[in-house]
Amino acid sequence: MALRAAGRTSLVDSAVEQLRGQLADGEWAVGDRIPTEHELAQQLGVGRNTVREAVRVLVHSGLLESRQGNGTFVRSTADPAAVLHGVRHAGAADVLELRVALEAEAARLAAARRDTHDLLRLRAALTTLREEGDRDADADLAFHLAVVGATRNAAFVEVYRFFSAQVHEVLVEALGDREMPPVDIDAHEDLVAAIEAGDPEAAERQARELLREPMETVAALTERAR
Repeated sequence: MALRAAGRTSLVDSAVEQLRGQLADGEWAVGDRIPTEHELAQQLGVGRNTVREAVRVLVHSGLLESRQGNGTFVRSTADPAAVLHGVRHAGAADVLELRVALEAEAARLAAARRDTHDLLRLRAALTTLREEGDRDADADLAFHLAVVGATRNAAFVEVYRFFSAQVHEVLVEALGDREMPPVDIDAHEDLVAAIEAGDPEAAERQARELLREPMETVAALTERAR
């Protein structure tokens, strides 16, 4: 696919989007070295500084990787920005289903892998949740991050961090804080107890139970809106 010349306005943004398109279309595979700044500048019809800035944006987003003295290589063709856009525009029910899937598996792994430090962190997060109130989103997020941290899976932690803020944003925008039921502290306590007991099946069950009422609330609100 030939690159078209970028317009004079928003040159960097235009260059970024064209390069994203090249990656999405499979112009370069993961591990390939992309053309030099000079070559890209000629293809795009922009200056090398514009290309440099565009490449920097894509390096920051995780699509490209710059290797000192070797050039710039394709790190991923899956654009995180596109994923983020998809989550932000998903329905509240879809987002909650995703949250259930992530948190149920996190709870199962946490019960199998947790150590004393993880349990202390979970208990501290639960105490904060009780003290801060049953509608404190930050305290609730900190609790669930403590559960995910106990999975001992760095990739899981990063994925959950990425999605959790978007999940909250979608729910608030779609439903409003006052529409959602208060956080069930006792259900959180039961989840911690299952993780402490080292029972993966019980932990997964409790994680799903913890999100049952929010799921039912979303279903009822969706039905009411029809």
